Amino acid sequence: MRDSLVHRGPDGAGLYMDHGVGLGHRRLSIVDLAHGAQPMASDDGELQIVYNGEVFNHPMLMGELEGSGRRYNTHCDTETVLRLVERDGAAAPERLRGMFAFAVWNRRTRTLLLARDRLGIKPLYYVHADDGALYFASEIKALLAAGAVSPSLNYGALPDFLANHAPSGNETLFAGVRRLPPGHTLTWRDGKVELREYWDLHFPPAGTVETRGDAELVSEFGERFQEAVRLRLMADVPLGMFLSGGIDSAAITAAMSKLVDGPIKTFSVAFAEREANELRYARMVSERYRTDHHEIVVSPEQFFDALPRLVWHEDEPLAHPSSVALNFVSRLAAEHVKVVLTGEGSDETLAGYNRYRATIFNRTFGQRYETLTPRALRSLVRGGIGALPGGSRVRQKLSRTFLTRSADLDTLYFDNFAVFARADQPGLLTAAARERVAGVDPYAAYHAALAATDAHTLLDKLLYTDTKTYLHELLMKQDQMSMAASIESRVPFLDHPLVEWVAALPQRLKLRGVTTKWVLREAMRDALPPEILSRKKMGFPVPVGAWFRGPYRHLLEEYVLGERARERGIFQPDAVRSLVARHCEGGENHSERLWALVTFEMWQRTFLDGEEPSEELPEVRATAAAALT
Repeated sequence: MRDSLVHRGPDGAGLYMDHGVGLGHRRLSIVDLAHGAQPMASDDGELQIVYNGEVFNHPMLMGELEGSGRRYNTHCDTETVLRLVERDGAAAPERLRGMFAFAVWNRRTRTLLLARDRLGIKPLYYVHADDGALYFASEIKALLAAGAVSPSLNYGALPDFLANHAPSGNETLFAGVRRLPPGHTLTWRDGKVELREYWDLHFPPAGTVETRGDAELVSEFGERFQEAVRLRLMADVPLGMFLSGGIDSAAITAAMSKLVDGPIKTFSVAFAEREANELRYARMVSERYRTDHHEIVVSPEQFFDALPRLVWHEDEPLAHPSSVALNFVSRLAAEHVKVVLTGEGSDETLAGYNRYRATIFNRTFGQRYETLTPRALRSLVRGGIGALPGGSRVRQKLSRTFLTRSADLDTLYFDNFAVFARADQPGLLTAAARERVAGVDPYAAYHAALAATDAHTLLDKLLYTDTKTYLHELLMKQDQMSMAASIESRVPFLDHPLVEWVAALPQRLKLRGVTTKWVLREAMRDALPPEILSRKKMGFPVPVGAWFRGPYRHLLEEYVLGERARERGIFQPDAVRSLVARHCEGGENHSERLWALVTFEMWQRTFLDGEEPSEELPEVRATAAAALT
């Protein structure tokens, strides 16, 4: 189990074994390099900890604990977590500010405590076997190495995967393997487990929302954001920054420049295709802050050569093609630094996705439209839009509006932005597969989040829901693709005090008209070039759709239409053949769907069939960059 995760911790390894209990650890040394080996024991030997992550308020907590009489043997945050558990028990995670997954074994009570950070930045998977045994690890492959489960497809998670890029709740695609939810602890004793939620994101009641002026709030946001970045510079090793050219990474670069001596090391990745190359924006920020800038341009050959191995690293199908690019830039960064800061999390807290604006618009006007327009007229309009040519941009745009969709959130939000919407899945699946997923709600995790939130505005409800679901898959991508390169990534936008403060902001400071992340743009107005501030949300463009139409169509023939895929009996051959044809003829873009089917088949071959992916990833070579020092 331990050594299947050597990429996560190449700097050291440790084991603790005692009477049916085993703890294993691989170390990536970041703080107190000479000490802090794990598993780490309490002074009396009763507690043993294994821990992954960083606690950024460790110096403050260390001073508090030493002030109460506890003597430290190291200067690392692992000991702080251990001593907090020694003092506070299962309440210890409530004091931690950072990203973490840890396990503490109590020899005296024979109790195990697992905990995961509030937003789920660090992963933690587990299997609770029928005989009461508990297996846990940072990656699923370690659970498979233990024989905790025999790898098989969890059909109950399949509709969720098909709709939402990845399982969005606590289930995984492996039958019997679950995730510990963010903001939760798990206590095991005598074969039984108990989960407890120690944190949730709350929104103030109507009428108590922050009433100070916009300028004052923008100023405070800037101060809080700067603090979040400062805390994440805690390290005894070199740090860097993933610089995409978007406002999030640019803002962190601007904040870092005020806090560090010497040029910041920045790293960017792109593809040669013009529509997938945003390096000029990253260079613009690099020039502004005179960073030590490094770039890599990934070829299609490198991209697809790396794909099977990266599916192995991810443990599940790669939710997004950008995961591949993230690994390449991580390996480039690993040649220079051991820690990087990244911009994940701002979209789900500050309303960065255009789909929020579109959903609010469609919901508002859709409800009025249904109230004021006769059903027959609405049907006539819907039919007219449906009669437009299938590849028409007008039809594609109108088909995603209230003119063709009912004004409920399932239709306007979940279905509208799904990979395979609920209504599309029966036609995709075989009769046998449909029977196995009968009654499964592909949006169950989203519905649960909507029911749980105390948010009052539609925007805040959507932000909460995505924070509890969609954000999870982005954080797993960030963690696993960077840890595959043996570097740690930190996410300042998900500093939980900042997240809680942002939740209380009025909607106008998050989404104002068509301007997303308004408060961040205002806070950075004097710090970033106008071209960065005014850029529309792009995501990370990967031309995988064009590649599937061109030189890499053979991958569709192999992984989507091939004999092995057909023999699994999951997808209807005629349905996938039609999907491939409609995409490759150029009239329709189904790159998201085909990507999901290709990587799903790769995942099955790797984990269910036991096919070994290549041990070596393609070489990373830095391209000529606008390196300014």
